Amino acid sequence: MEAEAAKFIGAGLACFGMAGAALGLGNIFGNFLSGALRNPSAADGQFGRLILGFAVTEALGIFSLLVALLLLFVV
Repeated sequence: MEAEAAKFIGAGLACFGMAGAALGLGNIFGNFLSGALRNPSAADGQFGRLILGFAVTEALGIFSLLVALLLLFVV
């Protein structure tokens, strides 16, 4: 296997982290919506935690994209 092909395979595998982040975001927002529909009075108190979970999950997805780009263009 050539080094160039290994670089593309590694970058593709690093992009699986973005799929995990997308699944995590769907899980976070789906559970928040489910809880907010069951108890609307508590939804406002949990909104800050929702935004924090969104930010952390999105940061992990962006980090995996950064790793993929580093593998493609730097290494």
